[in-house]
Amino acid sequence: MELKRSIGVVGLTCIGVGGVVGSGWLFAPINAAQHAGPAAMLSWIICGVAVMLLALTFAEVCTCLPVAGGLGRIPYYSHGQLAAAAMGWTAWLGYVLAAPIEVTVMLQYLQGPLPWLSGGSASHGLSYLGIAFAIVFLAIMTVINAFGAALFAKLNAGLTVFKVIVPIVVAVLIIADRFQGANFTTSPSFAPMGWEGVLSAIPAGGVLFAFLGFRHAIDMAGEVRRPQVTMPVALGLSVLICLLLYLLLQVSFIGALSEDSLAKGWAQLESGHQLGPLGALAVALGMVWLSSVILAGAVIAPFGGALVATGSNARITLALARNGFFPKLMTRLSERQVPLNALLLNLALGIAAFLALPFQELVALNSSAITLSLTIGPIALLALRYQMPEAERGFRLPLAWPVASLAFIVATLVIYWSGWDNTWRLVLALALGGVLFTIVQTRSGQWNVDARSALWLVPYLVGLTLLSWLGGFGGGLDVIPFGWDILLGSLLAMGTILWAVRLRLDRGTFSARNPDLTTELEGSRADS
Repeated sequence: MELKRSIGVVGLTCIGVGGVVGSGWLFAPINAAQHAGPAAMLSWIICGVAVMLLALTFAEVCTCLPVAGGLGRIPYYSHGQLAAAAMGWTAWLGYVLAAPIEVTVMLQYLQGPLPWLSGGSASHGLSYLGIAFAIVFLAIMTVINAFGAALFAKLNAGLTVFKVIVPIVVAVLIIADRFQGANFTTSPSFAPMGWEGVLSAIPAGGVLFAFLGFRHAIDMAGEVRRPQVTMPVALGLSVLICLLLYLLLQVSFIGALSEDSLAKGWAQLESGHQLGPLGALAVALGMVWLSSVILAGAVIAPFGGALVATGSNARITLALARNGFFPKLMTRLSERQVPLNALLLNLALGIAAFLALPFQELVALNSSAITLSLTIGPIALLALRYQMPEAERGFRLPLAWPVASLAFIVATLVIYWSGWDNTWRLVLALALGGVLFTIVQTRSGQWNVDARSALWLVPYLVGLTLLSWLGGFGGGLDVIPFGWDILLGSLLAMGTILWAVRLRLDRGTFSARNPDLTTELEGSRADS
């Protein structure tokens, strides 16, 4: 039994936008400004362009491989089982943490009207009753997804419309009431922290975390109608809509700051309100009623983000099970054609992660793990041009080699900019995945894992680790000067993508190792 294709352009766009507009919209403007000042605008643009490049590579890949759990399944077809295990594991790990992050944020916002949710003695600043409510909400996400993709898409579309309208209304009202253009140039300059501040704001200021939700559209590709049209349109619109939304929020925040707020400098900005900087601005401007609107958005946005993450993670689990990484039990679909066993597994592990890890650890590992998994897009695009040259492509990326190379370079640099403190966690997570993969393969007695096609991962991860350790971002030793680190990271990425494409599975092996590909694509061809 295959997944039912029931999601159209609007539904998939809402899934992408709904994944992006989660908990980040309230605090990302102040976090980015603390690192870059008014030049935080450039941080959003750079990250938006980088994510758009990645989205465009996946737009073509997903038109010829519209499969469920794409971040785990696509590398299986292009580079075999071992590469898919590494990429799928990092994606899955990041996804497991996503729903607990969003639910935690939602309950933290609710602590104002519901103070009994808070309690410093328990996890994440929540009381024991608050923790119980978090677990209940995680279970609700699972139940909603268990009713099928069609219901999930309709409910998410309604939530997404609300999630987008609220921040737009808030930003426009703040701009209309108080906008000071001088804040962008005279406090003391447009870029007071220089380019290092602009780049560090991308991972450390929440910019990257805000954008990463577009990936959910990739993982739902196995349930999309007419993927040759739906995938490129939805992916492009998801990134563009969210870039414009976050730029509007950043402009409204910077333009509304008072002289007193900037007296101690950009790095010392404080929100002074439980609902973040925009809530504080609403109160300062006398629009107390707007705080209620912001609170509603603060609750609905992470709820919707957690809902989307729960559904996507089930598809990643399904993909990893089809790859042989997880038990075949995870490939079974319910009567409603959803991977129910995968949903239940991820619920249990999400609750365990929520109880065991501090909030900042959840966020740091989530961002770096998912960014690494997204690097497969540019590589797979170029590999599939050789492996599936005759495949129908509703979208064909122009200038594929330069665009894919640039996308891979920028993704590599974004991982580097996240800093050593995040990189070592990522390496540790990959090592744990390697141990689990070894155990699974040893028990199965099957070691034909296409190791040659995954060789490019070794120098790439070693080089990225060394660069991060010796660089100047997020706890690095700052041995490599700024500028040189970007050059070295770019050279590492360029060499890696060239070698990775050469190490792709050859066409004969590609066909022989993937007899289930035809079955997996039958639904997309029937609906095209």
